[in-house]
Amino acid sequence: MQQPELPFLLASTEAPGDPAAAQPADAVQPAEAAPNSPERRSPQRYTSEHAELLDELRHSQMELDAQNRELRYSQAVAESASERFEALFASVPLALMVLDEHDMVVQANAVAHRTFQPTEHDRPLTSLMPFVSQDDAERVREAFAAARTQGRSDTSEVVFEIDGSSRVSGDLHIAFIETLQNAATPLRQFLCAVIDQRPLLAERQTLQQRNEQLHASERRLEAVINSALDAIVCVDQNQRITVFNPTAAALFQCPTQEAMGCPLVRFFPDWAQTPAYAQITTQAALGEMVARTATGRTLAVEVNVSFERHADGHTTTVFARDLTARKRAEERRQELEVQLRESQKMQAVGTMAGGIAHDFNNILHAILGNVELAKADAQAPGGSSGSGATVLESLHEIEKAGRRARDLVRQILAFSRNEAPERRAVQIAEVMHDTERLLRVTLPPQVTLQVLAATPLPAILADATQVEQALLNLCTNAIQALGARRGEVSMLAQAIQPERHLCERLGLPRGSYVLLEVRDSGPGIDEATRQRIFEPFFTTKPVGQGTGLGLPVVHGVMRTHGGAIDVRSSPGQGSCFSLYFPLAQPQPDAHPGALPAPAAAEPARAQPADAPPTDARRRHVMYVDDDEALVFLVQRLLRRRGYEVSGFTDPEAAGAALQADPQRYDLLVTDYNMPGHSGVELLRAVRAIRADLPVALASGYITAEIEQAALKEGARALIHKPNDVQELCDTVDRLVHGAA
Repeated sequence: MQQPELPFLLASTEAPGDPAAAQPADAVQPAEAAPNSPERRSPQRYTSEHAELLDELRHSQMELDAQNRELRYSQAVAESASERFEALFASVPLALMVLDEHDMVVQANAVAHRTFQPTEHDRPLTSLMPFVSQDDAERVREAFAAARTQGRSDTSEVVFEIDGSSRVSGDLHIAFIETLQNAATPLRQFLCAVIDQRPLLAERQTLQQRNEQLHASERRLEAVINSALDAIVCVDQNQRITVFNPTAAALFQCPTQEAMGCPLVRFFPDWAQTPAYAQITTQAALGEMVARTATGRTLAVEVNVSFERHADGHTTTVFARDLTARKRAEERRQELEVQLRESQKMQAVGTMAGGIAHDFNNILHAILGNVELAKADAQAPGGSSGSGATVLESLHEIEKAGRRARDLVRQILAFSRNEAPERRAVQIAEVMHDTERLLRVTLPPQVTLQVLAATPLPAILADATQVEQALLNLCTNAIQALGARRGEVSMLAQAIQPERHLCERLGLPRGSYVLLEVRDSGPGIDEATRQRIFEPFFTTKPVGQGTGLGLPVVHGVMRTHGGAIDVRSSPGQGSCFSLYFPLAQPQPDAHPGALPAPAAAEPARAQPADAPPTDARRRHVMYVDDDEALVFLVQRLLRRRGYEVSGFTDPEAAGAALQADPQRYDLLVTDYNMPGHSGVELLRAVRAIRADLPVALASGYITAEIEQAALKEGARALIHKPNDVQELCDTVDRLVHGAA
């Protein structure tokens, strides 16, 4: 606004007190008014009015200046706000548009152009509604209407179709703007912001997929845990149960709901004693442990644990496998192995029966023949000078035949007895010679048997009966492989240290072993057969001639002894079976409570059988055996030694005689096994009558069970049957004098 030009007003106020100054010097003074003219105003009056008007004008000018300054400031502020708005509108990373009431795009920023018109060939951004999909068009119209009435509105997940193949999904935010323009109709516009949801939707979709995968993984894990055959128990850092699968519920006989929150020691009593593995590893195998069910029953389980560390501590997962079925199967397997070995023993004994019978016939023939010769020599008339020597020679032959029969019976009993394996230090050479004696009774004449053992050989820790059975099986197979052809079977033993690669192949620890080899010159074994020879019931023999159990028994014997078996063979080159036995460790002294050695193991004394000790004639021995001939023989022998002997074939009669006069007897010798009675029962009854009476048990074969039972009941000695006369007398002398 322009200020008014008022110079004329300012000039009239320069000298208000001086009338001359109010006009120019050359101004013509007005003529005096005519007498009849109107009265004229005085100069003073005009000067006062002009001053008032001038003050008003000056005041108005000041107001106009202030308004101008305000207008200029408002204009500057408006221009600055407009510039800021334009800068914000252009640089904000959102698609911004200004639309009029007719959906025409008045203004749009660069992001909006890039979003709705990616290329110059795309549809121009002149209107918004053509880009909205048909499914969302009605919602968008309602949003504009709501913004007109409420000032703003929001619509989420609106789909904008850019072209035929491109779509944009975003949230539409609308603000209504109404601007007054002079007195005309106000300008109404809409400020629209489109927030592209594609990154958020992609991230949301990724999160949803991850959540779905996580839920699927949790479901799979839950299915695995619930269907696992092992009991799975998870505990927190306070050892409280958080997971208890159905197998655990069945194993521990406790519902899952009841087990949740319980301490782990409820089912694993020894858990507190387990080492703290969580600090050093993520998993550990604890092996066999004792678990307890909810009913208090204990059971053996195999336990493995895993540890998971997190911010709040660590979680322990316990995997428990019930060993009841495995132990039952192991016991059953051991029973079957025992039965298998026994069947092999019986088969071997049956194989030897013919040869043993032949050998016994020869022994009996020698005994009976020499008895006839002795009788004839004793009954010869006149008794020639050489008859006594001839009778003595016959008796010596009878004794030799009897000893042969005794040794053969002992070997058969030791081989066929049914008792638990007992490992002790065994000299392999003795086992080889015992096996040789058993084999020779049935050895075909065209087969040569050789036994070669290096000397000296260290002892092995083994059960002699099982080793003998393994040797007998291998040698029997070798003899049968030779068939009718002439050949050789040999047993060789030596101490060796197997090389590393051999130990690795056979699964043997490094160290020293005794190698026992069984070789034959038979037809050999091909590769296909050699791969299956240790399978149970596999045999190459015709039906009815083999069980296929011989070599599996040998393999089982070597496994139980901690050794190994190896075989080398090829067609036409014979076979060689190698047995590796670990050496025996030095054995401690015998237990102080063990029984004295059996009489058969005592050395024979030099004094003759009929020379009694000086103070033995007053001793009274009671002898009990169900064999009347044996009772008669022992009575004759001991009476010659100067003892008083009472013989009984009925254990009850012997017990009654002892009950009638307990102090009459100095020694009781009884058979272990009698029809309807046991020597241990008689021993028990004798101890009740007279506890200090020495008692000896006699048996055809002495096992660990017999020895333990006799020791428990208080027996002083065990006597082998049959025995030498001198051995029996020495045992009686020792027990009688020891009691005295």
